Amino acid sequence: MDTRSLAVSMNTNFASFDLSRHLSPLRSTKLSPRSIPRASASISTTNSETSPSGNAINSEAISVKPVYVPTPPNRELRTPHSGYHFDGTARKFFEGWYFRVSIPEKRESFCFMYSVENPAFRKRLSPLEVGLYGPRFTGVGAQILGANDKYLCQYTEDSHNFWGDRHELVLGNTFSAKPGTRSPDKEVPPEEFNRRVSEGFQATPFWHQGHICDDGRTDYAETVKSARWEYSTRPVYGWGDVGTKQKSTAGWPAAFPVFEPHWQICMAGGLSTGWIEWGDERFEFRDAPSYSEKNWGGGFPRKWFWVQCNVFERAKGEVALTAAGGLRQLPGLTETFENAALICVHYDGKLYEFVPWNGVVSWEMSPWGYWYMTAENETHMVELEARTNEAGTPLRAPTSEAGLATACKDSCYGELKLQIWERRYDGSKGKVIMEAKSSMAAVEIGGGPWFGTWKGDTSNTPELLKRSLQVPLDIESVFGLVPFFKPPGL
Repeated sequence: MDTRSLAVSMNTNFASFDLSRHLSPLRSTKLSPRSIPRASASISTTNSETSPSGNAINSEAISVKPVYVPTPPNRELRTPHSGYHFDGTARKFFEGWYFRVSIPEKRESFCFMYSVENPAFRKRLSPLEVGLYGPRFTGVGAQILGANDKYLCQYTEDSHNFWGDRHELVLGNTFSAKPGTRSPDKEVPPEEFNRRVSEGFQATPFWHQGHICDDGRTDYAETVKSARWEYSTRPVYGWGDVGTKQKSTAGWPAAFPVFEPHWQICMAGGLSTGWIEWGDERFEFRDAPSYSEKNWGGGFPRKWFWVQCNVFERAKGEVALTAAGGLRQLPGLTETFENAALICVHYDGKLYEFVPWNGVVSWEMSPWGYWYMTAENETHMVELEARTNEAGTPLRAPTSEAGLATACKDSCYGELKLQIWERRYDGSKGKVIMEAKSSMAAVEIGGGPWFGTWKGDTSNTPELLKRSLQVPLDIESVFGLVPFFKPPGL
């Protein structure tokens, strides 16, 4: 997670936030520029019939049936770097994807995380391969952080059945195929997926389905035995103003293997409809706020933080927030690291972007429980403050040292306050653009070591890098002239 968008506030009223998990349900933020029905959700205990996976379901409770739409070419709101970035070489490489659905009425979220490590090697390296290439970790992982911060993980060291589209946000993996069938190697209709896949997943910008089971590797968190889901999504925000060409989150250098890991928000906001079976419960939802992002490269930052939210109360219009920062390695022969961070807010069809190349981002992060960020550019200022009393759930991430291992901690019950102002000519705060709060922010702390509060900023970003990122270079158009040289994933 490279850099992300954020906003923080030191308003003393924040101290009065009720940090209890039993708050009254929030009003769902309506992400569509046109009128959208309020998100609705229901929960049922599954105790009647059986699904194709063998899970028990209550047929009388099924009232939400998502509609599958195949991914079209040249779709609206497609962002750069939507595709799978693996270039076929044996260099150290991972790619990870994150999809989140929030159900405001239940104050619950489901976060789906997929990763593939060193796909040049489809299974564990042989002693000869270790001698030639050095130690590598291989495999595919699927994790879910779900209701009540419970957790589920399924992992395999093999990646034979993982596939990803080179140009589009379309990917999938089969952990276990149905007897007598072949694993899919591309997007297939949901009925065909259910006929061929016993345990696995497929995800596109418009459709997400799967069934995974606990692999017994997690003894440090409360888990569920299995999860099954099907839901459709209508993207509303990509990464940029509505109606304009969408942007690369980390700028045009993300097309090249430098400043890794790279990071792209693929959908800052969308509306999802469908259902999720979580253990023995079924959650159904309509027009639930949703989000997706990805990162890729040689490895994660040394340490990082992250805040994301699509559900706000007291917000007028559509709001989607992503904020993050980390300590990442600069290219070169020596181990030199720099601070990178970003705060971005989509509000009422516009992207408010605060990044190191248009201003300064500052932060104060505790090892857990408190996230504070401020930033400004030439026209606006932003503040964000988040807190949680939750213990958080350890999550796995692809690491160079141990493969898919616990490397971060998350919760979806963060209390958040967000404010944006116009910036006056003298650098002071002017008109308030928006002010909102939430009790459903996703918060994360990762990497380390974390010896105490981390205070930092991006004021030392190399001037040459700032200037290069300010160049309005359209990498996709450049490579469109020489498609043979176009990097994968772009």
